[in-house]
Amino acid sequence: RIGSATSLSSAVINNRLQELVKLFKERTEKVKEKLTDLDITSDDESPAASPAKPAPVAAPVPPPGGEPEGDKPVGDEHYCEMLCCTFKYRPWLDHLKNYQFPSSIDPLTNLMYVLWLFFVVMAWNWNCWLIPVRWAFPYQTPSNIHCWLLVDYLCDLIYLLDILVFQTRLQFIQGGDIITDKKAMKVNYLQSQRFKMDIVCLLPLDFFYFKVGVNPLLRFPRCLKYMAFFEFNNRLESILSKAYIYRVIRTTAYLLYSLHVNSCLYYWASAYEGLGSTTWVYDGEGNSYIRCYYWAVKTLITIGGLPDPKTLFEIVFQLLNYFTGVFAFSIMIGQMRDVVGAATAGQTYYRSCMDNTIKYMNFYKIPKTVQNRVKMWYEYTWHSQGMLDELELLVQLPDKMRLDIAINVNYNIVSKVALFQGCDRQMIFDMLKRLRSVVYLPNDYVCKKGEIGREMYIIQAGQVQVLGGPDGKTVLVTLKAGSVFGEISLLAAGGGNRRTANVIAHGFANLFILDKKDLNEILVHYPESQKLLRKKAKKMLKNNNKLKDEKRAPGDPLIIPPKADTPKLFQAALAVMGRRGGKGPLAQLQRRLKELKAMQA
Repeated sequence: RIGSATSLSSAVINNRLQELVKLFKERTEKVKEKLTDLDITSDDESPAASPAKPAPVAAPVPPPGGEPEGDKPVGDEHYCEMLCCTFKYRPWLDHLKNYQFPSSIDPLTNLMYVLWLFFVVMAWNWNCWLIPVRWAFPYQTPSNIHCWLLVDYLCDLIYLLDILVFQTRLQFIQGGDIITDKKAMKVNYLQSQRFKMDIVCLLPLDFFYFKVGVNPLLRFPRCLKYMAFFEFNNRLESILSKAYIYRVIRTTAYLLYSLHVNSCLYYWASAYEGLGSTTWVYDGEGNSYIRCYYWAVKTLITIGGLPDPKTLFEIVFQLLNYFTGVFAFSIMIGQMRDVVGAATAGQTYYRSCMDNTIKYMNFYKIPKTVQNRVKMWYEYTWHSQGMLDELELLVQLPDKMRLDIAINVNYNIVSKVALFQGCDRQMIFDMLKRLRSVVYLPNDYVCKKGEIGREMYIIQAGQVQVLGGPDGKTVLVTLKAGSVFGEISLLAAGGGNRRTANVIAHGFANLFILDKKDLNEILVHYPESQKLLRKKAKKMLKNNNKLKDEKRAPGDPLIIPPKADTPKLFQAALAVMGRRGGKGPLAQLQRRLKELKAMQA
């Protein structure tokens, strides 16, 4: 018994050691791959835990207080002691305390900077919209002056933080290099036109309040921070998926602001002439801002129906309003047309292509069934992809960016193809750029039986059916998204491999196609991968032929049974008669057999 127990324990130890050696080998291979290939990310999965029985762990010893340490909250709950009490605090306070402001900011990709620009633009809008209102309308009174000044100086603080904290940390490009040096970034900002405008914006004209009173016109320089507004527009449009919606809203805001300024000027002109002094000025009844805004809308849009001006001042003011209204309103309409045209440019191109195709088919009297399928292809391709040809969009990009897009779109599908397992990674990347996206309509033939295979197909979306059987219409298998077929034809020797079945699209199917010519041009630069692919293709062809042979049952009757061999004794007699040159029946039979063999050959 002692000997058997010892042998059993030694066997368990040997198994455990073999498992550990296997795990170390796997980890070593992964480390080698990381060192040789820089594209592999560092967050690979760690080796799986061994199924061996874990070693016993000592039970935790309770503290002197009597309560075990395992009962204390860990992870989710955090406590701090103060005097004789224990208080709970949240972990985000630690993150807030340990947060360090970045030494440099990328203005093109940093979302935090875009958020900060939003606050700067809000402060700029406060000044642009409310300075004219406070100057023209009697809304700023001694009872609420402290509220107006509080928001004014809060906006000034945002302006000041933008100058001292953010603008001096913005990265810039010089000589093709991205400059992140603190001193260089500060000098670049101090020498820019924006710094001069920011200084003008913060001119301390508020000191004149002590002499002339709180006059909102002294804050007019705060409206000169328009560069931040246009920068915010560019950054926001670059991150929005439908930027044309923001452009429409911005153009509408331009129109509303012009009406807003005109209403302020009209109230000022009415107050200058005297409220209610003539039929043209504001009579002082109702909500002053709403009534003046209504007058501004009728004037700028030139609706008409306004009272005639009486004095020279009113006539000049009205003429200027009419001229400004026609000019501003025409600009707004033109800008709105450009925004809407840019938003629907793709739809217009799609309609133009479809109309030209229909005109071409009608000219050559193409059958209606074919025309309907062409229209269906246009509609499905446009609604599924948002464009008719992806290459038209990608051809404008540099080669490296096209590769990055192709990797993110197609690599997960191509990497699952068994034929390309173990090939050079860069060869796979080059192959991704050669893939073509093709849309097939329901019941379209992807490939037909007997064709020479020159392409490989990867199903991106949809399904295809493989047909076979005596009638060629029996569904053998249905392939779904991510499946691959026709890959053996790419490497078949002798000019290609014939298709063995019909493949049709079951519904709408979007397929990636790789031509044999493109693959051969790529493999010229990767001889090792070419040898590996040739070897895999031969093995796959051998397996396919073997499966075909196994499908034939051993007892199946043959249409033309094989001819039985001639008995050996009879063959010897024929040979003897042939050497003797006899003319008997055997000699005639021998000559007849020779003739039959010649005919059979």
